[in-house]
Amino acid sequence: MRERMAPVGEHAKPRLAVDIGGTFTDVVLECGGRRYTTKLLTTPEAPERGVLDGMARILGSAGMAPAEVALVVHGTTLATNAIIERKGARTAFITTEGFRDVLALRNESRYDQYNLDIELPEPLVPRHLRFTVAERLDRAGRVLRPLDEDGVRALVPALRRENVESIAIGFLHGFVNPAHERRAAALIAEALPDIPLSLASEVAPEMREWERFSTTVANAYVQPAIARYLRRLEAGMRAAGFGAPIYLMQSGGRLTTIETACRLPIRLVESGPAGGAIFAAAIAEEAGLDRVLSFDMGGTTAKVCLVDDYRAHAARGFEVARVGRFRKGSGLPLRIPVIEMVEIGAGGGSEARVDTLGRLVVGPESAGADPGPACYGRGGTRPTVTDANLELGRYDPALFAGGRLPLDGEAARAALMRAVGDRLGLSSAMAAVGVIEIVDEAMANAARVHAIEAATALEGRTLIAFGGGGPVHATRLAEKLGIGHVLVPSGAGVGSAIGFLRAAIGFEAVRSLYQRLATLDLAAVNALFAEMAEEARAVVTPASLGAAIRETRMASMRYVGQGHEISVPLPLRDLVPEDRAAIKRDYEAAYARFYNRPVPGSEIEILSYFLVQETVLPEPAPPPPPPAPRVAAPAGRRKVRDGVTGVAAEWAVFAREALAPGDRVIGPAIIAEAETSTLLGAGWRGDVTAQGWLMLTRGNQEDDSR
Repeated sequence: MRERMAPVGEHAKPRLAVDIGGTFTDVVLECGGRRYTTKLLTTPEAPERGVLDGMARILGSAGMAPAEVALVVHGTTLATNAIIERKGARTAFITTEGFRDVLALRNESRYDQYNLDIELPEPLVPRHLRFTVAERLDRAGRVLRPLDEDGVRALVPALRRENVESIAIGFLHGFVNPAHERRAAALIAEALPDIPLSLASEVAPEMREWERFSTTVANAYVQPAIARYLRRLEAGMRAAGFGAPIYLMQSGGRLTTIETACRLPIRLVESGPAGGAIFAAAIAEEAGLDRVLSFDMGGTTAKVCLVDDYRAHAARGFEVARVGRFRKGSGLPLRIPVIEMVEIGAGGGSEARVDTLGRLVVGPESAGADPGPACYGRGGTRPTVTDANLELGRYDPALFAGGRLPLDGEAARAALMRAVGDRLGLSSAMAAVGVIEIVDEAMANAARVHAIEAATALEGRTLIAFGGGGPVHATRLAEKLGIGHVLVPSGAGVGSAIGFLRAAIGFEAVRSLYQRLATLDLAAVNALFAEMAEEARAVVTPASLGAAIRETRMASMRYVGQGHEISVPLPLRDLVPEDRAAIKRDYEAAYARFYNRPVPGSEIEILSYFLVQETVLPEPAPPPPPPAPRVAAPAGRRKVRDGVTGVAAEWAVFAREALAPGDRVIGPAIIAEAETSTLLGAGWRGDVTAQGWLMLTRGNQEDDSR
């Protein structure tokens, strides 16, 4: 793909970011107020090869040597894919005697209450690789039964015989007192020094044994492959001449070191999408937009995320490998810090088909990078969203991906007819219209559900669209959601990678300690925070490069007898007796925001504590005044079929790099660039802002969002 340069904020030293997606690997280089970007097909069999090739390509375009790069940030979907595809390590799980089947029993909840044939995800560790040891702690961490050390040693022959590649250890109440887990790990390590160990007290030191054990097992499951990949990548970069520190994007939107990523790879599961949310939040702050819907559509999936007051919504839990499409509770739970978003199988590579009921279905299966959509000419035969967009005239087949990946229109047309048109009695063009409408409605429905679950509205928000497919589908999605403004920033095609360079270096520590607020043991809580601060400081301080570090403290609280908690901020100091009343007031205010009013007379309990340390990012410059609009002249025209009416007409085509601040484009039109295209349907106009972004406005609405 042709590298593109665009002006960015001033940075003294070159910084490079790489995002591995299911279809494309995106690379971004920022240096001296300039940005260079490229997009190339992911190499699933050896992901580091695509990364190193992309780095070499972009540095060559910039005329720069690897040694000149001051910082490298990386995000990857490898951990997520390993779990979804069940291609992780052969993992064993060692737990307390009597609790062997916690992973299978789950918490006995059902995501589909009345389905007698409900399907649940199989545990990552089969039953014959789940072992138990005699030991027991009570809920306060006191020893009820000492660890049977001979019993731990007796497991070694079975672990060897089963050719185990990774081991997870999780004991009941180990989050309060990790002594037994650590001792068992030491005994196993003596006999099997080359097998990595994941301890629940380190991976997820929180109450609720199913979630804690599931997270720990998932960490062990992906750890060998992720660690090998990261070490290969690091070695390849050093051999190529890179001397810069390498950081990994975590699912919570903060950066961490390779060492921490190798130890806790489960925190990387949503690293790519997290970068996209950080990108949208940074753009929102620069534009002064305090209510935003982030829309990231790539080659494999589409992600939507709510951004309020310039911060993406965050959560403490996440599900991976759901067996029920969009069904909460049907996946494997992970207790990790994560940016809260909804992700669906609706990307450019999502495959279209007619099911047994004669319905047109799109996704979640994806053609990925290999073989890719039929139009890629790499052996793919099933029609995808990209094939449909090409058939509708939305892409110039000779200029797709900067001209490095020319598309085969005849192959796309044949695939659409074979899988959809012939089955439904439609022309290839109308089959393509159906595919696009189905995928747009799926994305819109996901956004509606996401907003409802977050108890917020979409009206009045600005849609920030990015990713290779985001700007292509943005205006139609906005129409379905009742949104009148769409912002397409520069570098939209590689937005997640740019987001990596906008993230803070940070670490979140968590501990569970169950207590009633009225009788809170302040000394124990203060000691807990001191321990967490030391853990976070050990990760953040060496990587901060002298930047200021900000700390946040939170408590997870609820009324006694309830099943869900609310997070409440705590003072950044040791707690004193007078704080109990203030914490109660803050909890009741937060509870009232969610449930309209507090519950007078009910006792409050605290379950867990969280501490975050992260580097402080510079404040963005205030938005420049909008330039006076002037109508831009198109670079050409192309026949495009409207996805709503199905009518084909000549649309104006503009080259984005030729547009200047103040230029106005009236739809229907296409604004093309190297990594994506922005579509303006009839009734939309686009204005180039002072920052070089595209602000799209629907109908007669005033563009007051700039």
